[in-house]
Amino acid sequence: MGPSPQESAREEMMAVLKANGSASDYEKALTKFVAAGGSSDDSLAKVGASVYGLSLAPPEPPAKKGKAPPAAIVPFDFMKQFMKDTLVAYGVPEAEAETSAEVLIEADRRGIDSHGIGRLKPIYCDRMDQGILFPHKPIDVVRESPTSALVDGNLGLGLYVGPYCMKLAIEKAKKHGVGFVVAQNSTHYGIAGYYATMASDAGCVGLTGTNARPSIAPTFGTEPMLGTNPLCFGIPTKDGFPFCIDCATSVNQRGKIEKYSRDGKPTPKGAVIDSAGVERTDTDGILRDMQLGKCALTPVGGAGDDMGGYKGYGWATTVELLCTAFQSGPFGEAVCGIDRATGAKKPMPLGHFFLAIDIAPLCPLDTFERNSTKLLDALRGSRKSPLAGGRIWTAGELEHDARVARHAQGGLSVPYPLQKNMTDLRDKIPALKAKYAKLPFE
Repeated sequence: MGPSPQESAREEMMAVLKANGSASDYEKALTKFVAAGGSSDDSLAKVGASVYGLSLAPPEPPAKKGKAPPAAIVPFDFMKQFMKDTLVAYGVPEAEAETSAEVLIEADRRGIDSHGIGRLKPIYCDRMDQGILFPHKPIDVVRESPTSALVDGNLGLGLYVGPYCMKLAIEKAKKHGVGFVVAQNSTHYGIAGYYATMASDAGCVGLTGTNARPSIAPTFGTEPMLGTNPLCFGIPTKDGFPFCIDCATSVNQRGKIEKYSRDGKPTPKGAVIDSAGVERTDTDGILRDMQLGKCALTPVGGAGDDMGGYKGYGWATTVELLCTAFQSGPFGEAVCGIDRATGAKKPMPLGHFFLAIDIAPLCPLDTFERNSTKLLDALRGSRKSPLAGGRIWTAGELEHDARVARHAQGGLSVPYPLQKNMTDLRDKIPALKAKYAKLPFE
């Protein structure tokens, strides 16, 4: 069975970009892509249109001349239900859709805008449309011991595979003190912090990580070889929220660069290096060249070793090892999600790991929480720089403050590009159109 008209048009777009072809050739391929049902929010369509200065679609009626419609506050409960209903419409079973929507909305509650509603369409729905992510696959336990397990996600929703695995790790920890679970053949699992705080909420120390499509270049290299590979810890405290360090092992990550594109902002210097060794700031050009494998993210510490870039490189490699060595899993080009020669999409079988350490067998939980809070209070109360504004933060505090502020304002602020994603999904899917005839911002 040959490629669909949409896939063929996308391959044409990729070929024009690779050959530095003309604007008219790209416009013809783009027109065919959109006519075949391709999304104007497709990353390749967006970066190509930016390069050639083309319009992706007829302009939406602006709220004010020359300005996009304003952002709108949408209640969390509404947004979670919309995401759940969308996933169900795609064939995700109800219970799995509920869990998956909760992982997504938790990112928005915490102020991690790169991983909530902003991911629903381009990362999950579009990939299900492309046949490289499946709405429902069984989760198989391949090997298991009292304290560990290897789980196969069969290319189902990582948003469901992740909670399943951490729940299993916590259950093992509560019985035996420690639980460690690794997943193979999974997919994008959302914010790593969701899983670490599953463990901390259960009275455990939590640790998780995932690999991803190759984005980070090794120190002194320019080729994208490692994923952004977050390494995340969750630790219980008495603060009313856990200590949770959830960040990529790169200076920046692709979701943030996509957000810069939506916001029309340049990428900060030092976050991206191209094949010529040049540090880039042109956001849309970066997204284009990342598709083509001509740009790479720098590890924490930046390019080279002047600021310790080898440290971020080492941590990214550690995560990649833990996500592939147990699982005999793929890495690098094997999980890039695209055929570089044709531009055709292909599955990205990812690995994850989940560790839960039960605190109670070693120390009363209350004592542990008081001890951790004592240290965190000391850090927050330490001498501040007279040249820096603001306060001294500890990990998890910003996310807690975002949650409080967003609940106070009645939900999350949804910018116009994400409003359009929601209306596009609603207008495409009959079940959504029947239930959501009018969205809060319409």
